[in-house]
Amino acid sequence: METLKVDMTAAKRLEAERIAPVTSAGLPAKVVARDVNVYYGEKHALKSVNVDIPDRGVTAFIGPSGCGKSTFLRCINRMNDTISICRVTGKITIDNQDIYDPSLDVVQLRARVGMVFQKPNPFPKSIFDNVAYGPRIHGLAKSRTDLEEIVTASLEKAGLWNEVKDRLNDSGTGLSGGQQQRLCIARAIAVNPDVILMDEPCSALDPIATAKVETLIDELRGNYCIIIVTHSMQQAARVSQRTAFFHLGTLVEEGPTEKIFSAPSDPRTQDYITGRTG
Repeated sequence: METLKVDMTAAKRLEAERIAPVTSAGLPAKVVARDVNVYYGEKHALKSVNVDIPDRGVTAFIGPSGCGKSTFLRCINRMNDTISICRVTGKITIDNQDIYDPSLDVVQLRARVGMVFQKPNPFPKSIFDNVAYGPRIHGLAKSRTDLEEIVTASLEKAGLWNEVKDRLNDSGTGLSGGQQQRLCIARAIAVNPDVILMDEPCSALDPIATAKVETLIDELRGNYCIIIVTHSMQQAARVSQRTAFFHLGTLVEEGPTEKIFSAPSDPRTQDYITGRTG
């Protein structure tokens, strides 16, 4: 009877882990990657990546140019699907759902996984229509009033409402670079995503605009799983709670940001952090 009791307890634990996976740090895992490989033709660009990315926080991907961090980021919303010579193997789940399941609607996946690019890319539409675009095509607003509420809330979350509330009909492309990037963030969160991917979102911005975007990232992390690719180790240290270091297509190590920067486990990470390699 005692053996049966132990087995039942183990079964319940395994079921709980299946439903709500956790990271090595005991945090709820939002994105889980297992043995992920990416090939561009014959080139093996990403090699056997295994990582658990927690919910409600910022994870930074750092490493030299061409190390695979942006390639892995694009795996999480299947943007690599658009590259004909690209092949992805392994498994990535979001909330325990395999995002490479053939039955999965990729359009719906990309609504769940927002993307903010290196260069601000507002649509050639009004500020209002930039933010309203996603909710419209995904049927998230039942009326004009609902749509206006979503747009207002998204611009407020993006820290942009007070700057644009009196010119919502103006073109989004007429905003400053920093405002355009915050508009793109507002557009991403308007569809209530589970994950927000950011690929060097501040590299085209001046220091003041960068500071505003970093403040916004810090405010949003309480509600979203945010993954940011950055070449700036200072930025990674400022905005992230966890950091993953990539090198030559390999995920070398991942852990609390403070530990990665102060006491990394791998000498390759130490060499990169201290500037001996890059």
